[in-house]
Amino acid sequence: MLDQLLTTIILGLIQGLTEWLPISSTAHLKLAETLFGLAVTPLFNLLLHLGTMSVIIFYFRQDVKNILLALWHADFRSENGMLLPRLAVATVPTAVIGLGYSVFLQDSLGTVPIIAATFLVGGTIVYSTKFAKEDIDGLSYKTVLLIGLAQGLAIFPGLSRSGVTISTALMIGLKREKAFKFSFLLSIPAIIGDFAFEAYSQRGILLASGINIISATAAVLVAAVVGYFSIKLVSKTVKSRKFHYFAFYTWSLGIALLTATWLLS
Repeated sequence: MLDQLLTTIILGLIQGLTEWLPISSTAHLKLAETLFGLAVTPLFNLLLHLGTMSVIIFYFRQDVKNILLALWHADFRSENGMLLPRLAVATVPTAVIGLGYSVFLQDSLGTVPIIAATFLVGGTIVYSTKFAKEDIDGLSYKTVLLIGLAQGLAIFPGLSRSGVTISTALMIGLKREKAFKFSFLLSIPAIIGDFAFEAYSQRGILLASGINIISATAAVLVAAVVGYFSIKLVSKTVKSRKFHYFAFYTWSLGIALLTATWLLS
């Protein structure tokens, strides 16, 4: 029981720390499985996502409340109401890419060399924000489609959801606070959709994971608490124009993984 508790806490820590920082939680969890022999079961993966999604809802609770109130009153003209169709439009390419990946590519793109390569790509995308110019205040449908497309590509291990969506928004020219907020609000329907898809596709083996309630609860709490501070760190780096600093971490990790793969081959 203690071994399982320690393992789940470690995985919860990894999930909470890397889900919102632009360094890819999926890749880090896969690396933890490969390098340390830690297993992420379908049920546990779903629970970790619940933990990190709860952080987003809590952090943006006022925005989420206002958006839901706008939906309840069928108000699509206010600032919050206009976000609803834009979030829906941006979610479409994310869903299409995610479904295609799950059906055709999921089993072939989780290797260490591929993760290393996508770390390098993801780092380059994040570093590009150093040259971003903020000259757009509104969210056009073209802008949100591009951000949604970027979020869809983040399903590939090594590409971070927050990294590619915030970077895309900034490179388009969207102002930093709006880029940050829209990126994270857009993650809510994406995580809900991913949760529903995983719960359905893995329904036959969820109960076979053998995880106990104490370990599961501990992991979710750790992921949520650490995830909250991760979001605050991302917010600070975006506002201070230091978001591109994260690229040096992913570049270093990608190079280290490629080097290790070459030496061990």
